[in-house]
Formats: sequence, structure tokens, C-alpha cells
Amino acid sequence: MFKNYIKTAFRSLKKNKGFTIINILGLALGLCVCMLIVFYVIDELSYDKYNTRIDRIYRVNNDIKFGGQTRSFAEVPAPLAATFMSNFPEVEKVVRFRGWGEYKIRKGNQNVQEHSIIYADPGIFDVFTLPMLDGDPATALKDPRSIVINQTMAKKYFNTTNAVGKMLLLNDSLNYKVTGVIKDIPKQSHFRFDFFLAMTDLQESKEDNWLSNNFNTYVLLKPGASIQKLQAKLPAMVKKSISGQLQAAIRIDYDQFERTGGYFHLNLTPLQDIHLRSNRLAELDDNSNIQYVYIFSAIAIFILLIACVNFMNLSTARSANRAREVGVRKVLGSPRKFLIAQFLSESIIVTFIATVIAVFGAWALLPLFNQTSGKEIIFTAQTFAWLVPLLIVGIIVIGCLAGSYPAFFLSAFQPIDVLKGKLASGFKGGFLRSFLVVFQFSISIFLIIGTMVIYHQLKYIQSKNLGYDREHVMVIKNTNNLGNDAKVLKHELERLPGVQGATLSSYSPTAGNRNSTTFFTSQAHDSKTALATQFWDVDADYVPTMSMKVTAGRNFAKEMMTDSTALVINETAARQLGFADPIGKELYLPMDNTATKLKQMHIIGVIKDFNFNTLRDNVTALVFQLAESNGRLSVRIKTADMPNLISQFKSKWQAVSPNMEFDYSFMDEEFDASYRAEQRIGTIFIIFTTMAIIIACLGLFGLAAYAAEQRTKEIGNRKVLGANVSIIVGMLSKDFIKLVIISILIASPLAWLSMQQWLKGFAYRDGIKWWIIVAAGAGAMFIAVITISFQSIKAALANPVKSLKSE
Repeated sequence: MFKNYIKTAFRSLKKNKGFTIINILGLALGLCVCMLIVFYVIDELSYDKYNTRIDRIYRVNNDIKFGGQTRSFAEVPAPLAATFMSNFPEVEKVVRFRGWGEYKIRKGNQNVQEHSIIYADPGIFDVFTLPMLDGDPATALKDPRSIVINQTMAKKYFNTTNAVGKMLLLNDSLNYKVTGVIKDIPKQSHFRFDFFLAMTDLQESKEDNWLSNNFNTYVLLKPGASIQKLQAKLPAMVKKSISGQLQAAIRIDYDQFERTGGYFHLNLTPLQDIHLRSNRLAELDDNSNIQYVYIFSAIAIFILLIACVNFMNLSTARSANRAREVGVRKVLGSPRKFLIAQFLSESIIVTFIATVIAVFGAWALLPLFNQTSGKEIIFTAQTFAWLVPLLIVGIIVIGCLAGSYPAFFLSAFQPIDVLKGKLASGFKGGFLRSFLVVFQFSISIFLIIGTMVIYHQLKYIQSKNLGYDREHVMVIKNTNNLGNDAKVLKHELERLPGVQGATLSSYSPTAGNRNSTTFFTSQAHDSKTALATQFWDVDADYVPTMSMKVTAGRNFAKEMMTDSTALVINETAARQLGFADPIGKELYLPMDNTATKLKQMHIIGVIKDFNFNTLRDNVTALVFQLAESNGRLSVRIKTADMPNLISQFKSKWQAVSPNMEFDYSFMDEEFDASYRAEQRIGTIFIIFTTMAIIIACLGLFGLAAYAAEQRTKEIGNRKVLGANVSIIVGMLSKDFIKLVIISILIASPLAWLSMQQWLKGFAYRDGIKWWIIVAAGAGAMFIAVITISFQSIKAALANPVKSLKSE
């Protein structure tokens, strides 16, 4: 019997090639998109799962409110690790990381700039699962000047992974001994470093300073330990540890500090939540967002449902032909259950073929998807281990789901009515089909609006006046390793034609790292006079090179000796200070971590606020100090021959640093990189929206064919009575247009609410413009009309004699 089902199914599918091809392509497209989304979601959810003790690893965070600002850090004070180990029996191990910028490492006669370097405690291998290929993890980072490298770096510098005992020269002065070689950290990790330096070399790690947050700290809890109990002990520990240093710094104890509205709150984030649920200052790497996982998962389900709905619609569209087949089979004695089995067999065969096409399609599109999404997903044996069973279950479930309506609907026809031609009574119930059209186009319109809002917000970001000019500014990297030669390089570049200005500074508006401090408005340095602010070292050329605007007072002047204690502040800092006229007012800068020594400084200028964080955050207080810094060399250029100018820059670089590579970027590129996640999401949204629209149009095409088929006799009669093509097209189209309008009314408010929630992630946003809703609705209407018109015009142009004769 089963063999007969298969044979009959193939015969039926072959007989109706057009509908079969559309069915298979629609399902294949939906399954292919679903598969790509599943790969994306699984990749996102697999971060840090390589750690065998992931359920017991937590990161310690610090939320601080002080000086009018609230900040959330992924870093905590250095002594916290020792305090955890000595005071909390729940804790089995603690490990700290401390980033320290870039290092140049000697390779032959050249210095190679390495960015992925970090200091780590010896316990790193007890907490994280980092398999060691060479060396002893128990002792690898215990001794000073020891370094652990990954296998890629071992091959890069030594051409072998057996590198223990070999030496690396860092910054031309620091000899480090390789004490371990580990496997490359998996790509699905919230941190991926190539070099780990012994923490014992870092003096800061030994200091008892509770007012400085510089260490990413992780705890490994003992099996069965209660995270809730540990969390409950943290407030008392913070109060005990910080109170004395707080008293010395701002002249009040912790209780008084809390009464003024300030706080230091420690909390613990599970390791498995960091990548998708953490967005704090000083994260070890850029994290993603769990919202995107939810959104894409929903899109995958919706697209799959749309594809299944299309199958139902297209099967129903040719139901008149199949109805006669059902009538004949029933007259010949075929039970209904055999008819249902027959139709489900056809559905499962179509699903199987579509799934095979979808697998090959996903495999072919995966490189492009990786490039678009920034992922590195590949097909492996492990992938097929979970994918094949999932596909088998999917084929059965989707096949039965997609074929259920046609199977039960067609098999219910009464043979006497079918053979007498009384088919209309079987098709009166159009509520389900109407609902499916509304469902499909509501999703499509929702995605169109979402895509347009994301695109509009990204365009707003690109065009917003940030308070500085990021265009035509080259940032030359690694100048921190040049010493005094950095200033020489700057002067040499300023003399070149095409260079409009150059500046050496500790930070730039597009740099990811930041430095903050606390100023006091009085020598008493109590909390009421405190201002927590960003604090950057700049030279006198910084403001003009960045095209910033001085709104009050003046910029720094090289020739004025008093500017050595001068400050330029931004408008936000001026407002928070509360001075009617801040020019000439004094601020006191702490000279040590306890603020027992203060340096008196004075304000000489106020600059217009500029966005030095992303537009997700409000502008915060910022203070410039005139001081030498080699952190970044930024050069404003204007030339028609960019390659020649870059070549001249490289020559000047090699003159002062012949053994180090010349590396640069452009400030507008760095700015764009800050929004790379949103740009990728926007691109993926466009792709998925297009796919959803195409699949929905296939369903609408099927329903239009169904409507034309059901009303063949009516169309023939109208044509005989003189109706022209436009009247008939309008007659067939108006019902579908009504459904699309209903879809617009349903999807628009839902999309508006959802995208408003997404836009809340940006402190600066342009909102959802009314024309976006109108354009999305008009676009959906246009697509629907084009799709419907194809079938409507075809039916309207048909010979009425044939239709009346067939009826």
C-alpha cells in the first residue's frame, strides 16, 4: 500500500509540474532561511560552552554612582580577588585579567604589533578550560616574566607548538619566557587572547586600592555553592573594604556616601550570560544581544509557517482538479483514511525534496551569510550529527503540517456533489484562507517597517553632527611605542603638503578605551563638590585638528606657561559643575588614588559637547588637560592623491621606526566599526524580509489562482454580458486588497511598538517617521497588486466559451 502511495504521489506531482515546482521552491526557500537562522542562533547560544565548569563560573561586576554619574563596569578593584578567596567559603578559585594595550614583539629583525595580549593570574587554567599543548598549567604563570601563548602564535614566532623555554622580546626591553602553549581559544568565547602575561609583573595587581576598577575578575564556585547566599554577603564586604579609603578620598564614610545617593554595588553575572546579556564598560570583547536571538528565532518560525501556509494555499488552488479524483476514488470504494494518507504522502515527498534543496542551498549560501553576519560557521561532522535527525523530524512534522489542510479538506468532499459539479458548496468557507493571507502579509509588513527603521536610524547616525569632524582624519597606530620620536613624527607629517593638522593625544572620539577620574570644586574634596569625568591628555592642536568648537574662553596655547595647569571642559561638565561662568574657576585633581594630594588647576575654555561614546549613550562630562601623550597620532588630510600621501607617511614612519610596521586607519572607519553589529543586523533584516515577501507572494499567487479557478463560470458569464478586463481584474483583486489593508492595520502598530523598544537602546535617535509606515504599507500593497494581477489578468483574458463549456 505504501508503495502505491509513493507511486501515485509522484504521478500526481509530475502531472502538475507548475504547482509542484512552486511548492518545492517555496518550501525550500523557507527551510533554507530557517536553517541559516538556526545556525546563527546556535552559534550565539554556544558561547563559552567549551568550559567544562561553565555552570560554576561567574564574573564580578561593579555598578557605581558618584559625582553625578552612574556607570556599570565589567571590572572591579584589584584586591577583591584575595578578599573573595579569604572570606567566602563558597569560592573555589578566582582569576583576574588586566588589559594593558598593545605590545610590539620581536620577530627576526622586525617588530610585530600584537593587540591580543592580557595579564592573567595563574589560576586561569583552574577556572577556564584552556587545554595546554606544551607546559604545565599548574605553574605556567606563577613566575615573573612568564608568558603563555596559543598554538597559532607559537607557530608564527617559533614554527612549532613545542615552544616552552623559548624567549620573546616585548617592546625591545622585556624578555619573557614561554612557559606554556595552549590550543587556540574557540571562536565562541567572550574573550579570545593570543598571549597571557604573568600578573605578578604588574605592580598594580598587588595594591590595596578599592577605588580603582581595572580588573576583570571571575570566580569559580564550589560544587553545590549557593550564588544567592554569596550575592547577599557582598554589600557588607564592600562597605567594610571601601569605607576607610572613601573617608580619605572624599571625607565621608560609606553610610554618609550612600545617604548622598552614591553607591558601589557588586553583582555576579553567570559566564554563559556574558555574551548575550552583558553590555558594560570594559568588556573583554564586543558582546551580542539576546534580543537579536529572539527576533531571528521568531523570524525563522514565521518564515517556516509562511512556507507551510503557501503549501496549503497552492494545494487548495488546484483542489477542483483533485476533487474529481477524490470523487472517483470514493465511488470506487476508497476509504477516507487512505485518501488522507495519499495526500500526506505527497506533502512529505514535496517536503523531502524541498529539504534536500534547502540543505544544499544553505551550504552554498553559508560563506555569504558568514560574511554578512560576521560569523565563522562551517559544516562539520558535528553539525550533521544534530542536523540530520532534526531534518528527519522536520520533514515529517512540516510535511504533515503543510499537507494537513489539503488532506482533510479534499478527502471530505461528497462524491455525489463532486461528480455532479457542485463544487462551490465545498469552497464557501474562506475564513481560514483570508486569515492566512492576513497572517502572511502582517509578518511581511512588520519586517518591512523594522528594516526601514533600522536603515533610517543607521543613516541618522551617519549624518548626525557629532561635534567634531571625523572625515579625512587618519589615525596612525602604535605611536605609544615611539617615545620622544612620536613628537618628531608629528612635526615631520605637519610639513607635508596635504596635511592640514596633526595632534598627539591619549584618546580620540572613536577610540574604544577611556580614562576617567574625579575632580573636586573645592580643596575640601568632599563628595558634594565631586565631578566624575573623562580625563584626556591632549596637545594644543587637538581641538582645531578635530574641528571642535570652543563655546566659551579659549583653547590651549603652547606659548603660555600657565596652561600647564589649565583645563578645557565640555558643556556637560560645565552644567554639572553648576558655575554660571566656569572660565577661571578652579578644580582640584587628585594626585593619588586616595585623593590625599590635590593639584590645583583652572578652567580656560569650554568646548561644545561631542559624542565620544556611541550614540547609544548620552554625552558625559569630559575634561582636557594639556599634556604630552603618545597614545594616538591623528592627522587631518586633504589631498587628491591619497596613495602618494600615505606613501610619504610610511616613509616618515620608517625614518623614526625602521623595525616596526606602519599601521593606520581612518577615523570614519573606526566610527562605522562602532555600529558594525547594527549594520549587520540591518543587512540580515533586509535579506530575511525579502525572503519573507517572496514566500508570501507565492502564497498570494496560489490564492489568486484559487479565486480565479473557483469563479471561472462567473467570469465567463460577466464577459458574455459585456464586462471588460479592468472590471474583472478589479472584481478578483478587491477581496485580496482588503486583506492586505487589514494586514497593514494589524502590523503597523505592532511594528511601531517593537521598533520603539529597539530605538530605546540609543540615547540619540530620530524616531519612527510617519512616512515609514506609509511607505511600508504602500510597498506591500504594490507587491500584492502585482502578484494578484498576474492571475487576474490571465483569468480575465481567457475565452468565456471554454470556461462556460467546462462548467
